[in-house]
Amino acid sequence: MSPTDTHTLPTSHFQKAAEAREFLITAEVMPPKGGDVSHMVKMAQQLRGRVHAVNITDGSRAVMRMSSLAASVILRQQGLEPICQMACRDRNRIALQADLLGAYALGIRNILALTGDPVKAGDQTGARPVFDLESVRLLQLIRQLNNGVDACDRPLPNQAVRLFAGAAIDPQCRSWSGLQRRFAKKLEAGAQFFQSQLIDDFERLEKFMDQIAAGCDKPILAGIFLLKSAKNAQFINRNVPGVNIPEHIIQRLATASDPLREGMLIAAEQVKAAQQLCQGVHMMAIRREDLIPEILDLAGISPLQTVPTVLQREPAELARVRFSRTKVLGGEG
Repeated sequence: MSPTDTHTLPTSHFQKAAEAREFLITAEVMPPKGGDVSHMVKMAQQLRGRVHAVNITDGSRAVMRMSSLAASVILRQQGLEPICQMACRDRNRIALQADLLGAYALGIRNILALTGDPVKAGDQTGARPVFDLESVRLLQLIRQLNNGVDACDRPLPNQAVRLFAGAAIDPQCRSWSGLQRRFAKKLEAGAQFFQSQLIDDFERLEKFMDQIAAGCDKPILAGIFLLKSAKNAQFINRNVPGVNIPEHIIQRLATASDPLREGMLIAAEQVKAAQQLCQGVHMMAIRREDLIPEILDLAGISPLQTVPTVLQREPAELARVRFSRTKVLGGEG
């Protein structure tokens, strides 16, 4: 076995749970808008033992933040299993391949392939999009790297990777035929799991599962969003395309003596609804990820029986380089 064989590193616990047909739970954490990762780490640590993996967003809504790759490595160092989101908006195929190979070498095993939100939605005036690829072609690229070839079908001389690639899906897409077509393309391109956008219409989700995803053997996780207040819900309705939080939900939040608690109860009800329809939930509670365990408790979801533990073993070649450098520096005095 080659000393650089990173296949000896731990595989994806999330993948193992998916293949075992467990009810999957993931949660989303945003990287910081600066160099201090303490809040991100604190929130993610609250999820230990309650989720199979933690998503790290990649410039969501085109807002500048720390790279998803760097944040994923930081969480992995904390013993948490990340799902590194990777968007095509900011990288051409050279950069995408570089980041995918780098992610694998650093022990990242789960990737969510995304096209990326348009730059005009973000906070960086004058930024230019790349979009050399989009999510379907990125999935195809990951499959090529897994098969030991690059984007031009040239063999990788330094080993194939083994990445567990997933995709986003929006069951509430206005175009039913478009949704059906994109879902089929992502499946064909190699998507191994799907995480949905925020779900506010569970009848629509049920229709999607029955009519489009019927027969699909890949796990589909329903997006559950913690609404903190009626104002928060109204903001989402105005600013998130395709989302229409029902008026009766907004009224529940508006009339509640404790809107945040009411939002947690609503999220728990939605988790229960998702249990009857699909193989998992993707929890989103922006800057209040610490409340996700309690939401899961309210939904009757027990802690994971086997807590995923990411071993902190570095690739052999990195260890050799570090050891060799120590010897050289020591010899120079």
